[in-house]
Amino acid sequence: MKLKSLVIGLFFATLSVGYVPASQAAKAMLINGAGATFPYPLYSKWFSLYSKINSKVKINYQSIGSGGGIRQLLDKTVDFGATDAPMKDKELAKSKVHIIHLPTVLGAVAITYNVPGVRDGMKLTGKALAAIYLGKITKWNDPKLVALNNGLNLPNKYITVAHRSDGSGTSAVFTDYLSKVNPDWKTTVGQGKSIQWPVGLGGKGNEGVTGLVKQNPNSIGYIELAYAKTNHLPVVALKNRHGDYVLPSVKAVSKAAAGAKLPKDFRASITDAAGKGSYPISAFTYLIVYEKLPAAKGHQLVSFLDWAYSKGQSMAEPMDYAPLPKSLIKKVKRAVRQIKFVR
Repeated sequence: MKLKSLVIGLFFATLSVGYVPASQAAKAMLINGAGATFPYPLYSKWFSLYSKINSKVKINYQSIGSGGGIRQLLDKTVDFGATDAPMKDKELAKSKVHIIHLPTVLGAVAITYNVPGVRDGMKLTGKALAAIYLGKITKWNDPKLVALNNGLNLPNKYITVAHRSDGSGTSAVFTDYLSKVNPDWKTTVGQGKSIQWPVGLGGKGNEGVTGLVKQNPNSIGYIELAYAKTNHLPVVALKNRHGDYVLPSVKAVSKAAAGAKLPKDFRASITDAAGKGSYPISAFTYLIVYEKLPAAKGHQLVSFLDWAYSKGQSMAEPMDYAPLPKSLIKKVKRAVRQIKFVR
């Protein structure tokens, strides 16, 4: 009996030594980021998986649009930002610390639509697409659209145009393309993350534009390809510079990037790219970080980036993003090594 009591006592003593109250347990370091909705489906998976691989860190990302990501980085309310449109020189000049652009993957801005009775087969040229967004083509059975879509039963219905209402890198890529292919667009509207849209309804984020297209018959909108695929929305085949009508795809985006000559800071546009089979509204998407970071968070963020440029790239294609070319990854890794840790 005495032996039994001794064993039980030792058991509970061992438990009490090993027990650490939850309030005293080590917490994962929180790294905050915000910005582009374009890569959010992939980033969400990356950040969630990485926190399981490295329990010392948790990455909190707010999908608020590229404009918001740039603004919050400049205000120093986040540890990193994300944008599809590279920051302009005047934006970079607002920061006292050098900001590095790190391309992560590539994606396609898909033109999606909701036209009852027309599920597949829609074709558009850049000029026709710009004319729709300028309000010059207002009905689906406009002769210019009918001529491009022989065999499709385009209805005598007004087109509901959907666009972004927030500061958007997706909008910047889209309007960059329209400015290249339609002189009227370039001179009257122009390119940017936030513009004065001539016509249409505004939605917040890629999610908002996706919702507008789904909810409004006879509508058209521009969204990242992953959102179209996830929501089972049809996409337009766009005529490229080579004269091909090309659907957005990982392969077509990679072809658009194949001939791109990127500057040392990686800030570049690859819309309306030359090349057979290239999709004309393709783009890099970027993480933007300060060159100098607090040591603890800096080390953890660099560790994540090392993982993203190795293991993370393999997750891009299954989610309808194009991984970076291997030759570019080497250059980006060198840029990551420029990050300095400060106390």
